[in-house]
Amino acid sequence: MKKKLTYRDQLIELSRIYDVKEVQEYIKRRKNLTSGQLELILKKNKIVIPREFKTNFFKENISKPLFRVSKKIDEFKEDSSKTVGKVSRKISYFKEDSSRSVSRLFVNLWRSIGNTGLAFLNIIPKLGQTYYDFFGSFFTNLFHGIYNQQINKKSEKVIIAFFVIIGVSTIVFTSVTTFYYKGDKSQQKQVVQKEEKIKKEEKIKKEEKIKKAEISKPKTKVKKKDEKKEKIPELILPDLNLKTATVLNLFEDVNYDLNTVRYEKKVKPIYFTQFPKDLDEIQSVKLKKETFIKIVLPLVVAENEKILDDRFKLNNITSKKDTTDEQKQWLRQKFLEYKVKKGNVEELKIKMDIIPASIALAQAAKESGWGTSRFALEGNAIFGQWTWNGKGIEPLLKDKTKSHKILRFPILRASVKAYKNNLNTHKSYKEFREKRYKLRTKRRSIEGIKLIHTLDSYAETGAEYTKILAKMMDQNKLMDFEPVRLANSIPNQELNL
Repeated sequence: MKKKLTYRDQLIELSRIYDVKEVQEYIKRRKNLTSGQLELILKKNKIVIPREFKTNFFKENISKPLFRVSKKIDEFKEDSSKTVGKVSRKISYFKEDSSRSVSRLFVNLWRSIGNTGLAFLNIIPKLGQTYYDFFGSFFTNLFHGIYNQQINKKSEKVIIAFFVIIGVSTIVFTSVTTFYYKGDKSQQKQVVQKEEKIKKEEKIKKEEKIKKAEISKPKTKVKKKDEKKEKIPELILPDLNLKTATVLNLFEDVNYDLNTVRYEKKVKPIYFTQFPKDLDEIQSVKLKKETFIKIVLPLVVAENEKILDDRFKLNNITSKKDTTDEQKQWLRQKFLEYKVKKGNVEELKIKMDIIPASIALAQAAKESGWGTSRFALEGNAIFGQWTWNGKGIEPLLKDKTKSHKILRFPILRASVKAYKNNLNTHKSYKEFREKRYKLRTKRRSIEGIKLIHTLDSYAETGAEYTKILAKMMDQNKLMDFEPVRLANSIPNQELNL
């Protein structure tokens, strides 16, 4: 063999040495075989290819180690960028909180100064009034004393006689009137006593009727949670082809601001049935994203709170020995909804749990183009779910070998509910549910950044898809919305699993 032969020529030479007829026939027909085809033919004939043919010294000892080092450097860069992003985010939050606290301090100081000033102004007239009353009473008493000393003794006798006559006449008059009206008063007392007896009898009869009614009514147990929980004033906007300008005006009217939501961790229950058709016409990318988040966030939070209510009810039922027929029927319904076989309660606990708002918002934005895709506008399809049986929208750029469609929904909330059921029931997302359950049992917060890497199966691009989602979550600070709850809702404390 020649030393300067190429890898393909070396394989041809090897076939000649071992007298491989297939290769010789191809050469006779003047067909150019690739190195891969030659390798397959040699392997079929059970001919071992020398290792030195496949790789050279440079590739094995220099290029591969360099590639590994570069890969490690890239991973280190990604980790460092993530840590830097977290630190910068914490610094920005600290700045915002400190600026708010300083502004509040100045506002409170200004208010306290104003209140003290008003109090001082209110004291001045009262102080003047007290001085006026004191000196007025002092001088009047002084002049009265001087005047009383000048009265002679005859006038004193006349005044005493006048008061004696008035006292005697009042005594006589009162004695006559009391004697005259004594009989009438006794009659009035008897009438009053009769009326009081009648009222007491009526009260006793009413109390007996109420007791009988309570005994006849079936006893029903009312949960403390239902007594305390207030109804959330929901605002559901109908399908009216709203324009973006109208939507933005509505947000201003109800004071719907994402910074306030991030700070207070509460969102108002405003439910849109569809996206504005002209959402893509907004020039500002930031405003477009904020509008999208304001529309989708209440829908995601509402579905998560519904799941938390179901978990609370499930824990209450499983903690009791005896269950009612109504509770058994509810359990059967949940087993069907979450596709749990053989009534396995532990499996139901794994599947029945929330989807972090950061993941839901990132996937909704990615799959719907921030609410501007054809599927989102025509079919309210936020999460790009496929269907082979139901009604759907035909993709324009689709492989001829594939027969799927994008699932269509009547309203946006139906799309969110279907997305929740998909992640909680489909076999492709079993790893996602198991990782979430481990966090739940360890009493750790269910954060999207800890679970996002388990959703490789959601898209054909796999790990690349989850990297894009993690980047979107970080750039748009979507993790801030994970602890957000609906306004006026009461958080349930779960029992031990």
